[in-house]
Amino acid sequence: MNVPIKYELLKRLSAANGKPLSGQQLADDLNISRTAIWKHMKQLEEEGYTFESIRKKGYILLSTPDTLDPAKITLALETEHFGKKIVYEKILTSTQTVAHQYAQEGAPDGTVIICEEQTDGRGRLMREWKSQKGKGIWMSVILRPDVPPYEAPQFTLVAAVAITNAIKDVTGVRPDIKWPNDLLINGLKCTGILTEMQADPDRVNAIIMGIGINVNHESEDFDEDIVHIATSLKIASGKQVDRAKLVAKILFYLEKYSKQYIEEGFENIKTLWEEYSCTIGSRIKATTLRDVFVGKAIGITKDGILQLQLDDGRIENIYSADIELQK
Repeated sequence: MNVPIKYELLKRLSAANGKPLSGQQLADDLNISRTAIWKHMKQLEEEGYTFESIRKKGYILLSTPDTLDPAKITLALETEHFGKKIVYEKILTSTQTVAHQYAQEGAPDGTVIICEEQTDGRGRLMREWKSQKGKGIWMSVILRPDVPPYEAPQFTLVAAVAITNAIKDVTGVRPDIKWPNDLLINGLKCTGILTEMQADPDRVNAIIMGIGINVNHESEDFDEDIVHIATSLKIASGKQVDRAKLVAKILFYLEKYSKQYIEEGFENIKTLWEEYSCTIGSRIKATTLRDVFVGKAIGITKDGILQLQLDDGRIENIYSADIELQK
C-alpha cells in the first residue's frame, strides 16, 4: 500500500530528532514540489502537529497531538502488514460494526478501524462499553487466517497475550488475563476483547477483533457503577501513556502471535496465556447459560476451553461463561 506523503514527512521529521530538515531536501526525497511540501505541512498543523521553521535550515517537529490518527500510529509501526490500512474517525457508533462492513467489502488482513470516541460501544453479550473521547483505545482489527471456524475462539487468547505484552513494553505494567477476554490490573478491569467472525461452514472469512482499553482515564472519568471494578493504564503506571505507540505495539504482537499460532499451533501461546493468567489456579464461579459451577481453574485445553475442577473432583469443561474470582 502506498504510504501518504504526510506520513512520510512525519517519519523523516521525527527521525531527525530535533535537527532541521530543509524543504528542498524533503521535496527531493519524496519527489514532489516545495509547494506540495508546504501544503502538507499546513495540513499537519491543522491536525495539531507543531513545527518550527528556521530560515535557510528547514523544519523541526516540535510536538504531536494526543490523537490516534494514522500518521502517529504509522510512525511507530513495526509490522509487516498489520496496520498498513487504518480507517480513523473521531467518532463512530462502534468500531466493531464498521469493521464488519469493511470485512464484507474485502478489506485486507490487518486492517484497523479506530476512533477517539464510540457512541454505541459494546462488549460480550451485547453489553455496553463506555468509550470516552480521547482517553482510551477503541479499535477493531480484521484478521483473515486460513483456519476452520472451530479454531476462531483461540484468537481471543492470542489477542490477550499480544495486548498483555504490548502494555508491559509500553507502560512497564503487566496485566493479568482473566478468562476468556478481560485484562485486569490489581483485580480491576482495564481491557476487554470481543472476537467475532464471518465464516462459511468450512472456513473463516474474517475474524473481527474488537479491543477496548482504558488508557489515560482518571478515577473520576469512570461512572459510579463501574468505578469500583475499573482502572486505567495511567492510574496503574502513574504516567500519561502514548496511545498511538501502544496501538502500534499491540499490532506488532498481534501479528507475531497470530502468525505463530497459524504456523506452529496453540501450544506456545497456551503456555504464555497460562503464565499471565489470574484465572488459572484460582477458585472461581463460572456462570453459563444453563448452570453455575464453582471450583478451581486448573488450566485450558489446546482448544482454549477452561478446565474447572469441582469440589467433588470432577473436571468440567467451560466453553463460555461469566467468571468471578472467589476469595
